[in-house]
Amino acid sequence: MTVPFREATIDLDAIADNVRHFRRLTGVEVIAVVKANAYGHGAAAAAVAALSGGATRLGVAEIPEALDLRRQGITAPLLAWLHAPGETFAQAAAENIELGISSFDQLEAAARVASVDRPVGVHLKFETGLSRNGIAPADWGRVLAEAARLERIGRLRVVGLFSHLSNTSLDDDRAALAKFEDGVTAAASFGIRPEIRHIAATAAAIDLPEMRLDAVRVGVGIYGLSPFDDRSSAELGLRPAMTLRGAVAAVRRVPAGTGVSYGYDHRTDRDTTLVLVPLGYADGVPRHASGKLPVSIAGRRFTNVGRIAMDQFVVDVGDTPVSIGDEVVLFGDPTLGVPSAADWAQAASTINYEIVTRIGARVPRKSS
Repeated sequence: MTVPFREATIDLDAIADNVRHFRRLTGVEVIAVVKANAYGHGAAAAAVAALSGGATRLGVAEIPEALDLRRQGITAPLLAWLHAPGETFAQAAAENIELGISSFDQLEAAARVASVDRPVGVHLKFETGLSRNGIAPADWGRVLAEAARLERIGRLRVVGLFSHLSNTSLDDDRAALAKFEDGVTAAASFGIRPEIRHIAATAAAIDLPEMRLDAVRVGVGIYGLSPFDDRSSAELGLRPAMTLRGAVAAVRRVPAGTGVSYGYDHRTDRDTTLVLVPLGYADGVPRHASGKLPVSIAGRRFTNVGRIAMDQFVVDVGDTPVSIGDEVVLFGDPTLGVPSAADWAQAASTINYEIVTRIGARVPRKSS
């Protein structure tokens, strides 16, 4: 078997199964979040897999992401919620993309590209404490009144009301939910009764049943990763979808005292074998995990030595027999005995979301 030089294998069945798991767990609609190239997994393929698993809608951050999915043949309901200043929404309306609305100006812009026979679908986002985008409470009355008017005359269709949680504490999240419910009540007073209300992302979808409402927006969870520090994917019933692989590019037997990579941050303390893995920070391997990054070679776990470079890093395998072309599993499903994205996150002092999302375009994605 020929081992790829570098490759991210994406298990699409795992994505579909993870969506099914969230459908069973929550009992509500699942909005599959495929922003940022589906957290590095490949947006179009992940979207198809998520829909096959029962997702009813897709979510992205930006309109260009949504337009790209439309170009690739995705016709499912699709929501984009983070917009560039001055965005006209014309292309989004033409492609039937639902818009997350966070201000009066955005509401007006959406209405300008609508027509009586083609209203624009919108989800009104309430600011409930995260201090990011979202309609400020002081503006709720003005925005809701105008949204109701535009819906009555057929320019807009209020598909959803939504917000986002901070995941700071149970008290903080419940306070955000209470504020959101105030917004829902205010909307109803203007005659706005949306199809769906959604506030929970992966963590709240799992742990906080009262946050599930009509739909949950699941991102990291559909890729089989845990949003928690104290529970693994397997403990949550999820299966990681991405396995990052490479092939040993060079093998070198060296004496004790040999310097490794830039700056000689590491020198060998014995006669040993060093192997070269052809992925680096240009491919998303975190440089600040140098000297701590776990990998699996020949079925054994090792830690890299020396600084991670742009295109490569070095692993000390001791006396383990290793040959050029042998497979290196950088991370994948830990139940198979390989390091996980969470292990990498720990090594890099970050989160598993960042590990998979930052895998670069130079790494081919292969669906399995």
